[in-house]
Amino acid sequence: MIAVLLGPPGAGKGTQAKRLAEKMKALHLSSGDILRAEKAAGSELGKEAAGYMERGELVPDDLIIKMMLNRMTASDGKSIILDGFPRTLPQAEALDEGLNRHGLKIDAVVNIDVPDGEVERRMTGRRSCPTCGAVYHLEFAPPKTAGKCDKDGSDLVQRPDDTPEVVQRRLQTYHQQTQPLVDYYSRHGLVKDVDGTQSPDQVQAEVEAALA
Repeated sequence: MIAVLLGPPGAGKGTQAKRLAEKMKALHLSSGDILRAEKAAGSELGKEAAGYMERGELVPDDLIIKMMLNRMTASDGKSIILDGFPRTLPQAEALDEGLNRHGLKIDAVVNIDVPDGEVERRMTGRRSCPTCGAVYHLEFAPPKTAGKCDKDGSDLVQRPDDTPEVVQRRLQTYHQQTQPLVDYYSRHGLVKDVDGTQSPDQVQAEVEAALA
């Protein structure tokens, strides 16, 4: 099975993809992780991608598709969970073409649905420790002492991409670029919606049911 997890930033796609991969003994493929791994390995594709990344440019779709297809076709028949990919309609169409050439296809798409207001609440409330990397949330998982890390007492900080302005921009980008994927896969009868405002365990149960 090849499954795609869709949803806005902060919906918990990464968390659910890791849980699913562990439970299903599946391959969890994140485009960001693969880009970093190919770059670190010094592969030809990695070197090509590194040039774009070092110039602060977006890595072209065709390069990302090649990397993803290389990993997917070398999966030895394992199920695959795609997380954060495809991000755009052109990527989805190119992925379908590439998979078709290898006799493969997307089998299921789970859309973890979370309203914008909830995404903003989740992301803008996050705080992290610059020393040990521990992550807290002002509302859902606060530190014992306000503004201080429980482990080492360091002052907690808000990551630059968790500020309200950046979160709003990320949501705008999501609605413009990634939301159309839900319509695209819906036309192929592949999409199942899951309520992402529930607890992680409840979301996991619904995701698993959607893929059963």
